[in-house]
Amino acid sequence: MFFEQPPHVLRLIWKGTWRRKQVGKKVVYLTFDDAPSPTTTPKLLDILDKNNIKATFFCVGDNVRKYPDLFEDIKRRGHRVGNHSMHHLKGFCTDYDSYIQDVELADRVIQSTLLRPPYGRITLKQLRTLSKKYEIVMWDVITRDYNNKLTPEEVYSIVKRYTRNGSIIVFHDSEKAAHNMFGALQPSILFLKEKGYSFELL
Repeated sequence: MFFEQPPHVLRLIWKGTWRRKQVGKKVVYLTFDDAPSPTTTPKLLDILDKNNIKATFFCVGDNVRKYPDLFEDIKRRGHRVGNHSMHHLKGFCTDYDSYIQDVELADRVIQSTLLRPPYGRITLKQLRTLSKKYEIVMWDVITRDYNNKLTPEEVYSIVKRYTRNGSIIVFHDSEKAAHNMFGALQPSILFLKEKGYSFELL
């Protein structure tokens, strides 16, 4: 559970970052990290269209630079985008100035008020500075679709077990996560709809 759903102590440490939203009603927020990717984004967008769902894509600036047409397609189809840094840096392992500069470099191509720190790893000093400009969005449920030791069925079971009202759910729009993400996404959507959840943008 420590991995799939952040414990209360971490929620207190990173107070002010979004992990759940609209707790009082049956709504969830699908989010996808690491976009765009030529091997996954087009198919993912089609799945979301088929299910009439809008999601939030936290984009890596360097991927946006490489695949600008895919980035524009995400927005054209009505999804929201957020900043996931330029080079997917870990805040704990990156000095303050370099990390802030990397996020700001990504902002030049992404231009969003939303920011999700890669891996959720950000120092308090970095957080204090960036929260003056961005809404920092963590998560309530991380599917762990990036873990190749898991199966799509196990990823789906994480969604079933941990999702609750207001959950911000993380999948990954990347080649690394593709097998698990695509295998678990449609069953997860059907399950959540059956349970009465609606899907909204952050």
